[in-house]
Amino acid sequence: MRLLPLMAATFFMVSGGPYGIEDILDAGYLKALIILLALPCLWSLPTALMIGELASALPEEGGFYVWVRRALGPFWGYQEAWLSLAASIFDMAIYPTLFVLYLGRLFPAWTAGWHGTAWELAVIALCCVWNLLGAPAVGEGSVGLFILLLSPFVVLVGAAFWHGAHLPSHLSWARSGEEGSLSTAILVAMWNYMGWDNASTVAREVDQPRRNYPRAMLWSALLVTLSYVIPLAAMAWAGVSVGSLSTGSWADVARTLVGPWLGAAIVIGGTLTSLGMFNALTMSYARLPMVLAEDRMLPAMLARRNRRGVPWVAVLACAAAWALALPFSFERLISLDLILYGASLILEFVALIVLRLREPKLERPFRAGSFAMACVVGAIPALLIVYAAFVSRHQHMAHLPALLLGALIAACGPLLYLWSKTMSQRTSAVSD
Repeated sequence: MRLLPLMAATFFMVSGGPYGIEDILDAGYLKALIILLALPCLWSLPTALMIGELASALPEEGGFYVWVRRALGPFWGYQEAWLSLAASIFDMAIYPTLFVLYLGRLFPAWTAGWHGTAWELAVIALCCVWNLLGAPAVGEGSVGLFILLLSPFVVLVGAAFWHGAHLPSHLSWARSGEEGSLSTAILVAMWNYMGWDNASTVAREVDQPRRNYPRAMLWSALLVTLSYVIPLAAMAWAGVSVGSLSTGSWADVARTLVGPWLGAAIVIGGTLTSLGMFNALTMSYARLPMVLAEDRMLPAMLARRNRRGVPWVAVLACAAAWALALPFSFERLISLDLILYGASLILEFVALIVLRLREPKLERPFRAGSFAMACVVGAIPALLIVYAAFVSRHQHMAHLPALLLGALIAACGPLLYLWSKTMSQRTSAVSD
């Protein structure tokens, strides 16, 4: 992948456009815009700087797993991979759900009852087939999907600013006043700004990774921020009521401001963004079990590749696991995803600091500032992750608090490491 496809794939691994940010508006336009402008500085930029340094210094397939393993040893490398794969089970279930939600806005009968589940499974199957064509096909496809999904929003934003200019009082900063709306808004925004490290796992399939990774991270961070802030600012300018915006309601606003044709285009864009995000993330996550298998920490069959270099067994195994998480609700998926992903992200920041200390002479084409700056870069996201875990303490999944369930899932990592190490030793003994 060259720079532009890498940027497009990263965009989908993180964002996919304004779709899914409507729940942030529970806190009102003003607070939502402040959150969306603050989090890139406190959450996205530090993460992008860390990834820019580590991906350019160690452009290896497996990405963050390789970084943590090199800095902290095989045990913590395994925990990094486990936390990321566990988080992916809950993260990846969100996108087929959003696909069905938007499709239902256009054709309600198509998604009623078991039809919704059938569509979700179809999304998973389609992305598996797409990924089997190779990383370049995913990256180039992401460029096309990026253009298609944002084109209706260009029209909507233009219409909103035109509409607002003719209103006597056009700014609407009303808030819903619901309890916990600010915390929910922050959690949803964090989820919409996370996933920058996912692009690192396909380093061997990126053209000039030492040069292109830092550039892709920073440019993608800017694109993601603009794709959130500009549409919401346009809605406030046009006087669109906060209460009329909920998950999947961009199409209703488009119908009101422009007409049915734009509403249909927004719905189609919503399905495309869900497809694009699932597709790009499948490419990323499937490389983790493949690299673990190559390190003899998982069954060797997971390392099998097709003629395009795609780990096809790992792709299918991941897809099966993701399908099992489809029944969970959107908010519950976000909470558990943030807890598990946050733990893995903290390990990556620790790896950044440890490698600075242990390998000061390691070639770093891009640096996240001085050593003190690197420490600050890691501290701020870590505090946000702790906040997200605290806020999620009362949410439940599978009859357990989300925080407790996340801790139990994380605690399985050391046990699985011991099992994997034992199996690896037995396999080596047999082969000898």
